[in-house]
Amino acid sequence: MKRPLLLAVAALLAGCASQVAPPVPGESRGFPPDLRGRRVILLPVQQNFGVRGDVDAEIRFTFTDQGREVEWVFEEEVQEILARSPTMDTRTRGLPVSLFQQAEVERVGDPLYGQLRRMAALVQADAILIPIEASFEPNETIIDSLPRVRFTATIVEPRTGRVVWYGVEEGEDFPQSDPRALASAVERLAGTLFWYVAG
Repeated sequence: MKRPLLLAVAALLAGCASQVAPPVPGESRGFPPDLRGRRVILLPVQQNFGVRGDVDAEIRFTFTDQGREVEWVFEEEVQEILARSPTMDTRTRGLPVSLFQQAEVERVGDPLYGQLRRMAALVQADAILIPIEASFEPNETIIDSLPRVRFTATIVEPRTGRVVWYGVEEGEDFPQSDPRALASAVERLAGTLFWYVAG
């Protein structure tokens, strides 16, 4: 591929993005919107690096418990409709989300934008919540401490491709095999997203 074409493709993939340092755990770009009364697609985790347990099930359980006033659209519903539309070029897993790890993305471009827009149109969703990555990361603040489960996630407005919120959250120190490692990280992420829920 010639260099000018390669550069054009890279720009297209990134959408509106700028090179900045990624947020550290507890930081975010944008503010999580109030999702009450909105129809939101909850996608599965797109990349899992060593996190044990059923990550998607843990997220779904916690989010539906804390986000009770959200009209959730789960992967099964999207897949069912996609199965009836075999020519629809979109999917719920393996989405091209690596751009979020490379730059600050204000608006997603194609091919991700097209897939999200078509998906949302099929189920009439207002927003899409994408758990981009789950990973086990060292606790850099305490020497010889246990690693933590870390989540990177985003909320995208599918009609425009605008990234409403992007953030990083991590749980408490537990052994990798301890189910509390995953649960504590999901709780932390849910607390950020559903800030309006009374404690």
